[in-house]
Amino acid sequence: MVAIAVLFIMPIVITFTNSLMSDQELATNYGPIGQMNKAVAGKANPFVNLKLLPDQVTLKQYGKVLVSSPRYLTMFWNSVFLVVPIIIGQALVAALAAYAFSKLQFRGRESLFLVYVLTMLMPFQVTLVPNYLMADKLGLLDSRYAIILPGIFAAFGVFMLRQFMLGIPYAYIEAAKIDGAGHLRIFYKIMIPMIKPGLAALVILLFVDYWNMVEQPLIFLDDPFKQPLSVYLSNLTAEKGIALAASMLYMTPMVLLFLYAETYFIKGVQLSGIKG
Repeated sequence: MVAIAVLFIMPIVITFTNSLMSDQELATNYGPIGQMNKAVAGKANPFVNLKLLPDQVTLKQYGKVLVSSPRYLTMFWNSVFLVVPIIIGQALVAALAAYAFSKLQFRGRESLFLVYVLTMLMPFQVTLVPNYLMADKLGLLDSRYAIILPGIFAAFGVFMLRQFMLGIPYAYIEAAKIDGAGHLRIFYKIMIPMIKPGLAALVILLFVDYWNMVEQPLIFLDDPFKQPLSVYLSNLTAEKGIALAASMLYMTPMVLLFLYAETYFIKGVQLSGIKG
């Protein structure tokens, strides 16, 4: 397991250490990348010099990304303005829908939930055309709402939180009803505190998914200055140093969120009153 962990972590380590290299060192070590056609013709060596540690540590590449390249920060905030509303909106909608599907009795509940599950089974590319046509009819193309609204009402969060709520005994709700609590009060005072571990896991999964999205922005956003950071990085190939530094900065929010949510997840299990 340690060997497998090292195998998965090594690309991140190499990206970080190589982002601390100078332009000259990067050109020396990775100059042959992208020159395979010339190498076949005998004009270049196709092999690169993969190095773990730089000869001289420098933060010049990070300075270029954060100071000399204002477009990076613009794309970063574009990603934030797309991802944060989706996470907040989907977490709220999914929690409310999951409560209804797991704890409320109404006609057609199971059939309606089956429709939710079927939408999850369809490939993402299948829903792109209907979403595009709907956004076009609503006049939302080339706006953030064309991406945010479908993300808020996605079915994954409903499915995940419903499965989590099914494990909560109905006795909690019955006791609250005896005390005169209504469904909204039961939801906010009882269910939300007890599903904190599920919400934490959902936030992590949603952040990773939508922080890395590429297809939706390329299809729904025509203005390049509205594109998120994921699209910016996919087109960043000219300067290797900037690409490495930008990649490290790009993954930093995901790492920090995971480290925070991991502790919160354990704390949530301890406070939830649910024994696994």
